[in-house]
Amino acid sequence: MFDYKLLSALAAVVEQAGFERGAQVLGLSQSAISQRIKLLEARIGQPVLVRVTPPAPTDIGRRLLNHVQQVRLLERDLQSQVPALDEEGMPERLRIALNADSLATWWAEAVSDFCAEQHLLLDLVVEDQTVGLKRMRAGEVAACICASERPVAGARSLLLGAMRYRALASPAFIARHFPQGVRAEQLARTPALVFGPDDFLQHRYLASLGVGGGFEHHLCPSSEGFIRLAEAGLGWGLVPELQVRDQLEKGVLVELLPDKPIDVPLYWHHWRSGGQLLGLLTDHLAHACGQWLVSYEQ
Repeated sequence: MFDYKLLSALAAVVEQAGFERGAQVLGLSQSAISQRIKLLEARIGQPVLVRVTPPAPTDIGRRLLNHVQQVRLLERDLQSQVPALDEEGMPERLRIALNADSLATWWAEAVSDFCAEQHLLLDLVVEDQTVGLKRMRAGEVAACICASERPVAGARSLLLGAMRYRALASPAFIARHFPQGVRAEQLARTPALVFGPDDFLQHRYLASLGVGGGFEHHLCPSSEGFIRLAEAGLGWGLVPELQVRDQLEKGVLVELLPDKPIDVPLYWHHWRSGGQLLGLLTDHLAHACGQWLVSYEQ
């Protein structure tokens, strides 16, 4: 059986980004919480934390944190009937993986009221929408947003809609590289912007235009930085329509091939045994996301 006082110590240290603050949350001394972590490591036979600043969980530490989170969610469902379960009086915390473009556009507005009403804190992990599901498969998060429909074992998936991306560049970039007008086959020979090595959206887009093979590109792992690079004329890129409405209206960015967007489906994956709170968040997202995401045919 797990000793949940030891697991709570691990969660407090990670969530509060340090032993001192974690100890304060639990009403312990710093030496006491350190002893609990050492005892946990002795019982499982391996480290649960990397002693850096802030402390970071090891692989087994992340799995234990995930287990703690599931237990908390299930206990929350019983608090109305057994108030003594809420010994710490702390807000609930959900660890969720989502793509940077969602975080930069619709996510905050979609969950703001829900988090306030439910006294919920979020621990967000940013992953590209094509690979976010690996966090659930590894047991690191309670839920994720990704482009894959098929859930991992023990989880459910729900289609929220799709983010619409448009191929954009600055007027100066277009004038320099496409003086005779934009043609699809030219795109592979002009500098592009790619979010990171796991981002294959540009590949999909070029393939949809009949253009194969590699292409020149910058790597920029920041949604906001991606826009700044495009505005500065460093390359063309696929940008969420939600993120650049002002730039399109003002002509700061221009669509390369009008009427040729690409839609990326977004699925919400969550544990089946995630308790009432995760179910309420799922229902909330199902009803709210239509304000920002376009409909998508599976």
